[in-house]
Parts: sequence; structure tokens; C-alpha cells
Amino acid sequence: MAVDELDTRILRLLLDRPRTSVREYARILGVARGTLQARLDRLEREGVITGTGPFLSPAALGHPVLAFVHIEVTQGHLDDVGDALAAVPEIIEAFSITGGGDLLTRVVARDNAHLEDVIQALISLPGVVRTRTEVALRERVPHRLSPLVESIGAAAGRAATRN
Repeated sequence: MAVDELDTRILRLLLDRPRTSVREYARILGVARGTLQARLDRLEREGVITGTGPFLSPAALGHPVLAFVHIEVTQGHLDDVGDALAAVPEIIEAFSITGGGDLLTRVVARDNAHLEDVIQALISLPGVVRTRTEVALRERVPHRLSPLVESIGAAAGRAATRN
């Protein structure tokens, strides 16, 4: 989906000020509320906006240990293992990947002993051949999308001035 400069301005506002009302967004952007709402609806419908906050901190919820667990799966069991991973509450994300392993999971735990328990539970899942775990020491770049949105907006602005 192509987003234009107004779309990226809307997205930047959503990221920077997520608790602001639609009316206030429209005022800040200098557009009609109906225009803004139509844009938001389209961005949601087309999958650009995939949800709304709040964003929660696993550490503040008592799970300060973050690890990335690579899981190698027996051929033909990827869907079964993926379904089983969804039942493990400490797995907060899982992706099919290329390279070393078949799945990459983001796992949180209360402490290292709890992390070991979670990994042992993963190893015991039918179809799991082996795991490799990497413990995160410190977050260096938090999850962010603003720089990407700004880059897309700048490109859309350049394209609009050429046309």
C-alpha cells in the first residue's frame, strides 16, 4: 500500500501522541475530522495500523529476563510446534526464520532459573529437535517505527514535488 505525506504525518502523530483524540489530531494537522477518520479507517483496513496501545513492560510485570530462543524443528512439524508455542505465556513473539533454526522466539522470564524451566518445556515439545538461547543484556534500540515513518514521509514528499 502506498502512503502519502498526510498519511505519514498521521502515523507520526499516532506514534508520538498515542492518547490524543481524533479531533485533536485533525486540529494539529489542519485537516477536517472526517478526512482524518477516513484516513485512519483506510490505514487500518489496509493493515498499516495493526493495533492500538497500551504497550506493556514485561520487566515491570515481574519478568525482567529477556531471551531469544532459536528452535530447530523436525521437518513437517513447524505448524504443530508453532501452535504449541502459542500456549506458552512466556513466549511473547515467535517467527519462522531462515538460517540457524526454524523458529525464533522472544521469551521473558522472572529470573534465570525460570528461563531454564521455560526452555526445558520448549525442548520437551513434540517436534522440537534442539534450542539455542541468547540472553539479552541491555536494550540498545527500543522497538520504534518513527524513523521509518519519517523516512517514508520524506520519500513521499519528494515524489509529490517531482509530479
